[in-house]
Amino acid sequence: MTQSKVMTGVYIACAAAACAAAAVIVSRRLKVRSQKCTARKILLEFQEACYTPLARLRQVVDAMAVEMHAGLVSEGGSKLKMLPTYIDRLPDGHERGLYYAVDLGGTNFRVLRVQLGGLEGRVIKQEYEEVAIPPELMLGTSEQLFDFIAKELVSFVAREGQDFRLHAGQNREIGFTFSFPVKQTAVNSGTLLQWTKGFKVNDAVGEDVVAALQRGIERRGYKMRIAALVNDTVGTLAGGRYWNNDVMIGVILGTGTNACYVERAEAVSKWAGDIPKSGEMVINMEWGNFWSSHLPRTYVDESLDNESLNPGEYGFEKMISGMYLGDCVRRVLVRMAQEACIFGTPVPHKLLEAFSLMTPDMSKMHHDDSSDLKVVAEVLKRVYGIQNTTVGIRKIVVAVCDTVCQRGARLAAAGIVGILKKIGRDGSAANGVIKRNTFEQSDMNGFHDEVPVHYTSGGRTVVAMDGGLYEHYTKFRNYMQEAVVELLGEGSKNVVIELSKDGSGIGAALLAASHAEYVIS
Repeated sequence: MTQSKVMTGVYIACAAAACAAAAVIVSRRLKVRSQKCTARKILLEFQEACYTPLARLRQVVDAMAVEMHAGLVSEGGSKLKMLPTYIDRLPDGHERGLYYAVDLGGTNFRVLRVQLGGLEGRVIKQEYEEVAIPPELMLGTSEQLFDFIAKELVSFVAREGQDFRLHAGQNREIGFTFSFPVKQTAVNSGTLLQWTKGFKVNDAVGEDVVAALQRGIERRGYKMRIAALVNDTVGTLAGGRYWNNDVMIGVILGTGTNACYVERAEAVSKWAGDIPKSGEMVINMEWGNFWSSHLPRTYVDESLDNESLNPGEYGFEKMISGMYLGDCVRRVLVRMAQEACIFGTPVPHKLLEAFSLMTPDMSKMHHDDSSDLKVVAEVLKRVYGIQNTTVGIRKIVVAVCDTVCQRGARLAAAGIVGILKKIGRDGSAANGVIKRNTFEQSDMNGFHDEVPVHYTSGGRTVVAMDGGLYEHYTKFRNYMQEAVVELLGEGSKNVVIELSKDGSGIGAALLAASHAEYVIS
């Protein structure tokens, strides 16, 4: 064989190899393009289902206001429980002495102490510790759970420094923040209606949670009185009001979500007790259970709800709270992985695990502003072991995060505006005559000025906000604020949403002070 024939054969072989390689590359590109096309189709369908135009938000606002009214009229009149809290006076700055709080709000709880110095000193000093609840106690017995909380509280008190002092004659009094649905029977008594946020301590349902914690404390040999039972939103409202008399609404946006507000006592038709001197009552809405046909429900919400511990309940919470947002994203990614193979085959096993994508990781991906979305790549690799994703696929992941976040934030905004509408502070009424906010007029002896005051829709209203979702998820917070402005228009200038950090904890201690047995003059 001549050298020229050998070279020709080599050239032909190389050309064939090059063609084969090119074919593989083209095939791979076509496959990636097909995957992205299918994933984008799934994304577009989900975005359309989650769409919250202004007209839809207004329908949610109206539905919220209607359901609030129905819940105040009769028990069971609405999916909103609209629970009277027996709180008819809020802290006003005169409180003095040493008070404590236990704040059970989710998978962690806090114990807190605060030294109050009246109008001059306000909060002189405060300390708190956070304790993780062992997962088995979230599914155990009532005695196990409340004994564990009591043990940590007593240990916290035993390590008290000299900067914290009880006044002569003062006993240790506690505000107990309990962030679950409770039917309150007194300011320091209430029975648990149901668990949320992953708890399922069955024998505690129907039990007086104050008595349960009080027994745990007494078994430890300590003398401490629980002076006030407080929902975390009520604590947030009280903490905000302590500093600002314009605070009328408290909202929690964290692991779970809820809202409370100051209502005219005469509007609470189902209230069987005497009308309080203040003429007002703080109402715990339990707004996580709100539902309306106007909420944009998708296949994601249906599957999440069906597989939850409380199917058919707390649909609003499952759309807007931190416990669920990450899992909404995960469920869309699962569909993309199954139908578009965006993460290869087979589908990563961990991706199929419920709640494996936590909302803080969702937030990290959503806030990734690097050109190659390297944070998204890092989260997918760390959480699911997914490697070698393209920038195009990462962009789709970010778009899913954005869709879930935007929907949740805008619905939360509609909920807030619904409360404002119910109390006549959304700017829709030109002028009104309402009773003065008599909480503002409380003196330290508990007497109230009941003089009516003319109030216009131009009055300033502050919403005290607490919770890690609102505090740390910047895009969620911004989307929510934008939607409030959209809904209220010019009236939004009179509505302020303020972070009331740790409001649920210190607010409970402040309510313990305002409802203490021993009032320090």
